[in-house]
Amino acid sequence: MEAARTPETEQLSDRKEAILQAVVEEYMATARPVGSGLVANQSDLSVSSATVRKELSALEDEGFLHQPHTSAGRVPTDKGYRYFIDALMGPSTLDSAVNQRINEFFAHSHGELERILIETSRLLSGVTGSASLVVAPRVETTTIKAVQLVSLEPTLLLLVVVLSTGGIERRTFELETAMSVDQVERAQGILSATLPGTTAHRTQSSTGAAASGDAAVDAVVADSLAWLIQEEDEAPQVHVGGRSNVAGVFDETAKVAQVLQLFERQLLVVSLIRDVLDRGLRVAIGAETGVQNLNECSIVVAPYNVDGAEAGSIGVLGPTHMNYPQAMAAVAVISNQLGEHLTRG
Repeated sequence: MEAARTPETEQLSDRKEAILQAVVEEYMATARPVGSGLVANQSDLSVSSATVRKELSALEDEGFLHQPHTSAGRVPTDKGYRYFIDALMGPSTLDSAVNQRINEFFAHSHGELERILIETSRLLSGVTGSASLVVAPRVETTTIKAVQLVSLEPTLLLLVVVLSTGGIERRTFELETAMSVDQVERAQGILSATLPGTTAHRTQSSTGAAASGDAAVDAVVADSLAWLIQEEDEAPQVHVGGRSNVAGVFDETAKVAQVLQLFERQLLVVSLIRDVLDRGLRVAIGAETGVQNLNECSIVVAPYNVDGAEAGSIGVLGPTHMNYPQAMAAVAVISNQLGEHLTRG
């Protein structure tokens, strides 16, 4: 399947496209400026180096390439990468060894949701060589599978909520007065009768059925429902893998520090990924990210679905000269397998 073209991308001649593609692919592989002689030797154009130099100059004038120094070769600009992705890049596939690695990972991946997501972030960073981002499902995108209310002490209760994705939410409640075993069991009964099969944002509709006639029991039930509703409004957790990869792909220490600092701002990371997806993109290049400190970075993202509904997202972040075909293929395959794995529970 050929890359999708838009009116904005249908503007270069076949020869310019071939030259641009050669420059982008060589620069992604080496991170070194690409000269006309190398393009002439590696492309199938059968044209002289002089002709290639002329076309390179034209591509630079049109904003697709940049020459760092007068005597240096050219490097792609954000516009050049965007043209490559939208119009020139062929189907993105992973080799059989990487596919087998991914399949084996999900075949043997078990445990709580958080552990699965952390290990998935490590898998993604290992496959791509970039920093990876895995955004956990929001509470309102998953159904409640089971609830358990446990008395730790007469005035201390533990609420455990098991989600359909395998995630477990816990909350302790300190009580002003002690509750009897019978009262805890009655509160447990109300929660078990009303919550399983619902999502957090629907728990508000359950409050009307929570009246038991016992003020202490009703207060615990109400506090439990209020906590679940509050959880919905919190930003989902982001698991970052491959932080060490950042230092290996950026030359400047300051840039490494800026990217690492970004990972500590989880709300910004979630907003960034959500914004890219909302714009209908799978790749944001440089300034397209909308984050000043990421002007030399690109992010490749994809959502993952649980039970047929979008639950969370994954992505990789690296320099603008990242290997886009490999990154896009890895993100697509792993997001699909993660969603299927969580759906199976």
